[in-house]
Amino acid sequence: MATTPTQVRIDTDVKKAATALFDSLGLDMSSAVNLFLHQCILHGGLPFAVEIPQYSQTTLAAMAEARRISSDPSVPGYSSMDELKSALNS
Repeated sequence: MATTPTQVRIDTDVKKAATALFDSLGLDMSSAVNLFLHQCILHGGLPFAVEIPQYSQTTLAAMAEARRISSDPSVPGYSSMDELKSALNS
C-alpha cells in the first residue's frame, strides 16, 4: 500500500493530549489518523455524532457553581466518607 505525506495543523495542547492518549493505546499519531479515516470511509461520514450540547440554564448554573467550588480553597474537602459523615453530623 503506497502512502502519501499529509500535513495537518493541530492545536499544540490538543496534539499533546491526543499523543498521550494514542501512546497509551499503542498507536502513533499517523496510525490513529489512518484509523479515523478508515472509520469515516466505513461509516460514509464521521464515525460519531457532531452536535452542540444544549444544556438548560439550571445545568449551566450548576456547572459554574461546581467550577467555583472546586477552585475555592476555603471550601472544605474530605478524604473519606467517614470524614464527610462526621462533618455532616457535627
